[in-house]
Amino acid sequence: TSTPVTGPTATPTTAPTATVGPTPPPGTHVDNPYVGAKGYINPDWAAEVRAGATAKGGTLGAKEALVANYSTALWLDSMAAISGTNGYPRSLAGHLDAAVAQSTGGQPVVIQLVIYDLPGRDCAALASNGEIPNTAAGLSTYQHSYIDPIAATINQAKYSNLRVVAIIEPDSLPNLVTNTNIAACATAQSNGNYVQGVQYALNKLHAISNVYNYVDIGHDGWLGWSSNFTPSVTLIANTIKGATAGVNSVDGFISDTANYTPVTEPLMTANQNVGGNPVRSEVPFYQWNVYIDEQSYDIDWRNAMISAGFPSTIGMLIDTSRDGWGGPARPTVASTSTDLVTFVNATKIDQRIGRGNWCNQPGGIGARPVASPATGFDAYVWIKPPGESDGSSSLIPPGPQNPGGKGFDRMCDPTYGGNALNNNLPSGAMANAPVSGAWFQAGFDTLVANAFPSL
Repeated sequence: TSTPVTGPTATPTTAPTATVGPTPPPGTHVDNPYVGAKGYINPDWAAEVRAGATAKGGTLGAKEALVANYSTALWLDSMAAISGTNGYPRSLAGHLDAAVAQSTGGQPVVIQLVIYDLPGRDCAALASNGEIPNTAAGLSTYQHSYIDPIAATINQAKYSNLRVVAIIEPDSLPNLVTNTNIAACATAQSNGNYVQGVQYALNKLHAISNVYNYVDIGHDGWLGWSSNFTPSVTLIANTIKGATAGVNSVDGFISDTANYTPVTEPLMTANQNVGGNPVRSEVPFYQWNVYIDEQSYDIDWRNAMISAGFPSTIGMLIDTSRDGWGGPARPTVASTSTDLVTFVNATKIDQRIGRGNWCNQPGGIGARPVASPATGFDAYVWIKPPGESDGSSSLIPPGPQNPGGKGFDRMCDPTYGGNALNNNLPSGAMANAPVSGAWFQAGFDTLVANAFPSL
């Protein structure tokens, strides 16, 4: 259903302190890796945050400095990220060593790793094109030169007390449902490399007892229509069932890493009637999508997976790093208009031009990382580190400003008028953005200024 459930829109900054029963021995695979753990703070990203805050100065700079105190994920978006070469400030082992060093008083540390280098990665976009060709040889490279070294690095005794959360291949499997009209996605569907790559990653990582796998499910503004939701559940469920440990290969699912959709729309519901029509029927923003927020989408996804045979212990994660939508433009009361378009535009907290807009949107930092924020949710997390660009706003050729040769996606261009994926609306992207993953100070300023709750 699309009925929102009650749950917090503002969460505390630390995990709940209450525990049930004795603390499990270090390294034990627990139901929720975030409970009782402290989040790993990436020293390199935190240094960028502090440098940006110092440069900004003033009241906003003081708020920006606080962001460095929160845990974010480490993106393993190339083979060089594992070894710490080609401009990466440290290796995977270096980060794991730092995570061990951050453990104090026996409290476990949870470190989040984004597994993100499938053959032909990002088949429907260009901002994060991968390095591995979508061929049989490319699949072998992914398995043996990317996944195997990650697993071998994690699976060392000195890291056995860490809780390692693996975020499995954002955007990949959803593209096989909705974007096969794009040639690169059609290839990924026909040759099976996405499915086989995900299964291989699940097999290798699940075999390590202190690893927790969460598979990406896009977001509600992408898969929320029944015509997308149902086949996505089928594809992702069958992919996981095809892994060696089947439904037990995963600890849950994650949404909103690829977008800016709010956890809840606090002032209206999807099926609320305005002027004789439900809110979700409004065009061009909702376009009859079943959902208008992430939380209701995730609840239904979890229930669908349990119905498909997954254990009831699976938990959901929402990436809240950019979905806060605070600041002076945030509505505080619902509109009284009986015109549906007017009502939605004046009532929704999501200030994007279109829900298909994903690149460098003028959003705000959302709920702080926290364990068990609502029933069925393992955590709110920051997977996309605030301050890192989604993609370049103009074409940047390979070189010092684009060492990985990442592509230029027009959805990151503020002058772009859009395409079918965002209902041909303006991109709404911020100007002067660098390539994906690079520090974007103006974007960071915006995210902090619009944070909700305020920092």
